[in-house]
Amino acid sequence: MLLSLRMHYREAVVADIPQMHTVRNSVKENVLSDPNLITTADYISYLTLRGKGWVCETGGSIVGFAIADIDGNNIWALFLLPEFERRGIGKMLHAIMLDWYFWQTDKTVWLSTAPQSRASNFYRKAGWQEIGIYGKGELKFEMTKTRWQQQKNIHI
Repeated sequence: MLLSLRMHYREAVVADIPQMHTVRNSVKENVLSDPNLITTADYISYLTLRGKGWVCETGGSIVGFAIADIDGNNIWALFLLPEFERRGIGKMLHAIMLDWYFWQTDKTVWLSTAPQSRASNFYRKAGWQEIGIYGKGELKFEMTKTRWQQQKNIHI
């Protein structure tokens, strides 16, 4: 019998960083070549200066998080513990994050992710437009405020 766990979504705070980093390093796709590439200072900057983040927790543990970078007009992070994938957590964090982002600005937001990954499929289904290659062969996607509003209306 599957136990139904209650998910709680809230704004991320600096004290969440160790658990967020654990989630980030647990992923099976978009794995960091060196886990030390992203530092506590990076998280602090994105959470307190550059943008905002949200977490999903259950049983007192963070199982997913998302961070929007308003300064760079991009999505810096959207990650889940692998065992919590396919439960709608990513969709909820994505929606919370984009609602906040487009409440702050009308500027197009972008992100990048590995080609032929579950993440790239997730973003396509969520209405993101693939616009080319970024960095070291990642796919670059964009979302406009208008497209986000249309996507939300489709899924309501």
